[in-house]
Amino acid sequence: MHKTKVSIIGGSGYLAAELLRNLLGRDDVEILRVSSKDHIGKSIGEVNRAFWGRSDIVLKDISPKECAAGADIVFLAMPHVITARVAMELFDLDVRIIDLSGDFRLKELADYRRYYADQHPCAERLGSFVYGMPELFADKIREAKYVANPGCFATCIATALLPFADAGYMQQAAVRIVALTGSSGSGVHPQVGNHHTVRTNNLKAYKVFDHQHTPEILQTLGSAGAGEVKLDFVPVSAPIARGMMSISQLDMPVGLGEDELRAIYASYYREFPLISVLPKGIAPEVVAVKNSARIEIGIDISATHRDGKQTLCVTSVLDNLIKGGAGQAMQNFNLMTGKANNYQLDHLGMWP
Repeated sequence: MHKTKVSIIGGSGYLAAELLRNLLGRDDVEILRVSSKDHIGKSIGEVNRAFWGRSDIVLKDISPKECAAGADIVFLAMPHVITARVAMELFDLDVRIIDLSGDFRLKELADYRRYYADQHPCAERLGSFVYGMPELFADKIREAKYVANPGCFATCIATALLPFADAGYMQQAAVRIVALTGSSGSGVHPQVGNHHTVRTNNLKAYKVFDHQHTPEILQTLGSAGAGEVKLDFVPVSAPIARGMMSISQLDMPVGLGEDELRAIYASYYREFPLISVLPKGIAPEVVAVKNSARIEIGIDISATHRDGKQTLCVTSVLDNLIKGGAGQAMQNFNLMTGKANNYQLDHLGMWP
């Protein structure tokens, strides 16, 4: 069997752990190297106990080119800005890249400078990566040399609205979104905001109307056919380690019925078995998709208001580290290596 040779640069974080969890179980993959600036010389089992006794891979502090040597595909799993600098050292190599940071998702430098950093290390590369959302760009991902993996909030929110946008119902739409996320979304390094003492038994809104995934969501919906969307996005820190829920509300188009709307969603996602559009009366729950690459989507329509309008509410849930991160990277990997997007990702969530 042909084996795709892969390396991971930035191997000590949560997303790298999820990548390794998937890659180690595949007989069509050979892991060449895993580099890191942390835990150098330790085995991956010492850093992440889930791998104890499963692999002799050791984290090494080596250059990007040395890590990528001989690889077919390299995963970049580092913070923004750092990732772009590393990518610059790989562009002249014959290697494909899947980037899990936010450095190459956006097309506009002004958006990057507002939400990520004052300067981009290689701004001329913005727009050169294929946006790695299989539900929107599967054909382009298959042929891509460079793929920018979407952000977790952007994935959760956009997948809830893509069919609606594709059907032409999001022209000049006003969308109000509240989305809750688990603490693992803040990364492996402890911070004041995700300290267990203040996070547990607590809910807290943050970056209200100013989250860095906002332009990414607008860009994605625009690619699906939406135009001039007004987006009000309020992220909320939730007292869970894994999981994410987005609740999107907008006006229901006059003359569009629920049966027709559900048919639109069913048709759009017919080739994506990891996404379940739930029947009426069943609400998405984080615990149903936790530790899986699955998404659940729920559709609810309000009674008619006094002004004659109705409100559409689309709820979606996912595991922020898997479908919101490394699992989606594996979907992109599958497409880039000629497989179905859900290949070896059909694991069930862990209930309860």
